[in-house]
Order: sequence, then structure tokens, then C-alpha cells
Amino acid sequence: MSLTTGIVGLPNVGKSTLFNAITQAGAEMANYPFCTIEPNVGIVSVPDRRLDKLTEMYHPKRTVPTTFEFTDIAGLVKGASKGEGLGNQFLANIRQVDAISHVVRCFDDKNITHVSGKIDPVDDIETINLELILADLEQVSKRIDRVGKLANQKDKQAIIEFSALQKLKMAFEEGKPARHVDLTDEEEAIIRPFNFLSKKPVLYVANISEDDVASPEENEYVQAVRKFAETDGAEVVAISARIESEIAELDAEEKKVFLQDLGLDSSGLDKLVAKSYQLLGLATYFTAGEKEVRAWTFRKGTKAPQAAGIIHSDFERGFIRAEIVSFEDLISAGSETAAREQGNLRLEGKDYIMQDGDIVNFRFNV
Repeated sequence: MSLTTGIVGLPNVGKSTLFNAITQAGAEMANYPFCTIEPNVGIVSVPDRRLDKLTEMYHPKRTVPTTFEFTDIAGLVKGASKGEGLGNQFLANIRQVDAISHVVRCFDDKNITHVSGKIDPVDDIETINLELILADLEQVSKRIDRVGKLANQKDKQAIIEFSALQKLKMAFEEGKPARHVDLTDEEEAIIRPFNFLSKKPVLYVANISEDDVASPEENEYVQAVRKFAETDGAEVVAISARIESEIAELDAEEKKVFLQDLGLDSSGLDKLVAKSYQLLGLATYFTAGEKEVRAWTFRKGTKAPQAAGIIHSDFERGFIRAEIVSFEDLISAGSETAAREQGNLRLEGKDYIMQDGDIVNFRFNV
């Protein structure tokens, strides 16, 4: 399943440092705007302690985590919707992602310049949000008159689209994003191909200093971001991109010790990936055996045959049934055999909706 979240923000807020920590891909970093011109795309393994438990239980020849894709998009500036700072190119890159991780600078450092000359995370957020809204407004303005003429001719689809565009245009002119506009199911469906920038779900990433890692909630910048996020219906993850880049270079045991020294039970990146998963409505199921223990990503609400198709199209085409045990029941039982004896290994058919943590053996015949 190829889904990606774009890392966006003003120049010099720590986007590429964060991206490097996520993917260890070596994206160029520099203390000046527009260091990142082409978007860097990286794939990161999704940390999942359940996968570790299953590996201990099955002793497979290999363990394969599921993955998640991040795209590092160059810094936006005021006027991007009008082409400022290579804005058109950057906005096009954002249009291709499924969700946005909006990195906001929440630290003071006189050695790192700020594009607006001051540290004000809420102002930074509003600057970028407005550019996305203005780009969407331009898109709607180009379309609405032509659709309005068709609507006047009683074209059913045009009437639905015109209604949606009117609502969106009014909201954009008031500075409201598309994700806050109340549309009918028909309107939602008809505007989906527009791929509006301000429609994408957003996660705010507060980039804090190393000194604030143990107690990010005491950072007044983070407090301001959280307050703003509440009005946007969004969530916030506080991360020190610099610390995360150091952690990324450590092996598993060193990472554990490093986090303990910081008084943390998990890294900021683990939290970022988990929140990104949640943002896109994703979940994980597992296949497990002596040859391989593997995690698979699916959208919440997916039925068993479609989940089987994630592994291979033949699995979906010839789906018969799924043998399923929940992770909790398996761990509680101690083994697959014990779970079966306890009646926790069950058979599910084509209408079964997959649940996060399901351990599955698909039966199929092609």
C-alpha cells in the first residue's frame, strides 16, 4: 500500500534534519532557504513491538516490518501560491501526498536564521495554511464559472459540483481550509479529483531543542501550537529533530540506553510514525510462521478479501476464508496451538472487517 505523508514547513525549521532521522537517506541540509529543491522521498520501517513478540514466539528465518513513506518537500514562503520561492513547484509536490506533517520551529537558536526574522510558530503555521488555501481558491475560481453555466442547464452532476465549489469558495475567502467545509457525500465524491491542498489531514510536528525533550509541554511554543491545533482538529507531536538524527545512527541496544538516559520510553520518530498511521486511518495485520513473520498495512474498514489482496492479487481473487487470532489472544494463550484449543482461532468469511493486530492465515484457491 503506497501512502505518503509530506514533510512541509517554512525554510530552516528542521524538515530535512527530521527527514534524515526518519530515513537516514542523507538529504542535504544547509542554513539557507530552498536547500531542498526536488522532493526527497524515503521509506521507513514502522516500529511495532507486536512484531518483536511474534518473532520471539515463532523464531522465523526472517522478520519483515511494514513500511511508511515520507516526502521531504522544500520550504514554503509567503507568496508561494503566486509562485514566490519556487512556490508552484513545491505546491505541486504537496498535491501528490496523502497527508501533511507540518514541521514548526519551537526552539530559539541565534545561529539558525528564521525566514521571517522571529520565532512565532502560530504565525508560521498560518503563513503556510494560507498559502495552501490561496492555491485552492485559485483552483476553484478557475472552475466555478464554467460549472455554473452547466448547472443552469440543469446538468445534475454540475449542480452538485457547483454547490460544493460555492461552499469551498466562500470558506477559502474567509481563510478556512477545505477540511473544515461541511459537504454532502455526493459533494465530497465529486470534488475528490481536485485533490485540494487544504483538504489533506494535517499533523503538526513541534521541533524542539535538545533541552526540552524530557518535558516538551513546558515549552511555551509547543503550548501555542497545541492550542492552535485544537482549533484545527489536528494533533501535535513534539520532537527534537537534532536528537532524533543522533538516535537514528545508533543500534537497537544503544538506542534503548540513549532513550533511558533522556527519560523516554520511545523515540519521537516512533510517535511520529504512529500518529501518521492514525492520521491516514491505517492499521496493521500480521502473517506468522517458521519461514517469516511479517506486518502488512491496510486501511481501517478493509474487508478480509481486500486485505488478502495486499499480499497478492490471487489471494483476493480466490479468497475462501481467513483463519484469524487477535494478537492479544495469541500472546495470552502462549502459542497458536493453545489459542486454537481455547477457541480463539476463528474462521472469517468475505464480509469480515479486518482489525488492527489480527494474525491471519488466508485460505484461497485459484
